[in-house]
Amino acid sequence: MEATNKAKALQGGEWIIKESNPYETFIPEDFNEEQSMVMDMCEQFLQTEILPVVERIDKQEPGLVPSLMEKAGEQGLLSTSFPEAYGGLGKDFITSTIVNEGLGGGHSFSVAIAAHTGIGSLPILYFGTEAQKQKYIPKLASGEWKGAYGLTEPNSGSDALSAKTVAKLSDDGKYYILNGQKCWITNGGFADVYTVFAKIDGDKFTGFIVERGTEGFTQGPEEHKMGIKGSSTVQLYFQDCKVPVENVLGEIGKGHIIAFNILNIGRLKLCAATLGGAKKATDTSVKYAVTREQFKLPIAKFGAIKHKMAEMAIRLWVCESALYRTAKWIDDKEHELAAGGKTFAEALLGAAEEYAIECAILKVFGSETLDYVVDEGVQIHGGNGFSDEYMISKAYRDSRINRIYEGTNEINRLLTVDMVLKRAMKGKLDLMGPAMAVQKELMSIPDFGSEDEGPFAKELKAVANFKKAILMVAGAAVQKLMMQLDKEQEILMNIADMSIELYHVESALLRVMKLTRDKGEAATTLYADMMRTYLYDAADRINKSGKDALNAFADGDELRMMHIGLKRFTKVEAYNSKDARRRIAERLVADNGYKL
Repeated sequence: MEATNKAKALQGGEWIIKESNPYETFIPEDFNEEQSMVMDMCEQFLQTEILPVVERIDKQEPGLVPSLMEKAGEQGLLSTSFPEAYGGLGKDFITSTIVNEGLGGGHSFSVAIAAHTGIGSLPILYFGTEAQKQKYIPKLASGEWKGAYGLTEPNSGSDALSAKTVAKLSDDGKYYILNGQKCWITNGGFADVYTVFAKIDGDKFTGFIVERGTEGFTQGPEEHKMGIKGSSTVQLYFQDCKVPVENVLGEIGKGHIIAFNILNIGRLKLCAATLGGAKKATDTSVKYAVTREQFKLPIAKFGAIKHKMAEMAIRLWVCESALYRTAKWIDDKEHELAAGGKTFAEALLGAAEEYAIECAILKVFGSETLDYVVDEGVQIHGGNGFSDEYMISKAYRDSRINRIYEGTNEINRLLTVDMVLKRAMKGKLDLMGPAMAVQKELMSIPDFGSEDEGPFAKELKAVANFKKAILMVAGAAVQKLMMQLDKEQEILMNIADMSIELYHVESALLRVMKLTRDKGEAATTLYADMMRTYLYDAADRINKSGKDALNAFADGDELRMMHIGLKRFTKVEAYNSKDARRRIAERLVADNGYKL
């Protein structure tokens, strides 16, 4: 394993083959004073402006969400990372991630604000001409205008480039005439500015800025949805819609560059929002468990409930560790690219593209963490959890969409492996050398020499072995299946699941190591409990995913040998996770919520 140093940060995907330095890893405890104040401001905004009117938001009271977005704009919550030249605050990427997390517990409002500040504004900020940016961004930054994004169509979801909406240049050359429809458009019912994708002459996939009120542009009625009921979701219709030629966004035929680059940032920000939602739902569930009595005891005193509360806390703490580790990488890369002469847009988009693998991983883990938390939250509430009178039922319904938009979790899993393999083929990621070393190790006698010493030596070894497990399975799959691998989605998903577990285990371990150095072992025992419990369980999950993959393409002696290797690489010491979870749950009860 190769250790990193200050001179060279890890590139996207390199954590699979290299060690990370815990003391150079950014963790939430590293937030500066201003960043902590921003988080507090978001929490205050939710408590005073959003949660008291959440029922009115869900009933889609006319004008309510737009007015709340304007209030958020007045506090600078819409424009955190927009440049000051366009009316923004010009803050760093970590601060804008904090805003997404801090507002993530706001149910439908969170969806509206995330869509506005992300896909509703960023395409123009990053790909617009100077004139377009001057015209639209200051109004989007203040909340005077609201933004939306039109990509999905009735027959093109994950396969966005198969869109049927077309654009044709008018005879006088002044307009593009758009015809077609878009669906599932968040903020679509009240937005003022829409980024819409269409194919010029039926084949050149291109972005356009379309304003509300444009001739030939109409919106359908609000969709009735399972959750996020207060979020405006409509279809958009274009019938000979006349869009001025100066409203073409980016280069003609290069709309896919806009669509896919914006999604990288969107996936990380979605993880941040789901993390905020998970913290809020965990808080709600702990408070309920403390006050709800059965058999003359608060249910928080029962082991079965302690297990649930602790596991909720563990997963969201692990998620948080990976999120801010990645956000800092993107922030650093953005500064590096800017120092090298890249424009504001090129720097951030380049940084997000560098860590696109990690963004896809975070999207999957964040959305599935929130789903786990709200599901167990309903269970802790029992019958009351099924009642609309309790907020946990709303959280449960609102959560489900997160595994679908910003690319389904299945698409993001497939993308994770695809992007790693493409980087390897382009020579950006040396997978072959480490994979061959693992194969060689499999053929040799295991080394039973002296163990490394140190407070986290066993965990570091486990993480190093998890990396070997992934390299063994992925390397064998590539060798065996070659060009057919992309058709074996189940195997790719197995490898993705192994990678997702590894990234989060390592992130949690790095965080605990850094905290232990900074605060001492006595002050960080609970964090070590969370990390070790997660690692202990992750070993089994990595083993299961690895076995499923191997069983699908190997057989005979080769399969037996790799099963032995997988068992060796996923073996961890026995650990009393029951007692660890009890200690975590007792801390949650003592804090009357999630304060870790």
